[in-house]
Amino acid sequence: MCKVVSIDEVREQGYSLNPGRYVGVKDSEEEEYDFSERLQELTDELKQLSEESHGLESDIMSNVESLLDR
Repeated sequence: MCKVVSIDEVREQGYSLNPGRYVGVKDSEEEEYDFSERLQELTDELKQLSEESHGLESDIMSNVESLLDR
């Protein structure tokens, strides 16, 4: 965030060099969705990923144990 301003503009802002005083932030458009539905979708995805990660952990531990038994 930057902008070239005159010394008069800086003076008007009390000599503050905070970029937010000179450069605005574009408002983002709000998405239309059902919060409860979206939360449920994300929760389901988290459960699935968690189950996958536990399976992978088990595979990794088995592989490590087989390497250590050699």
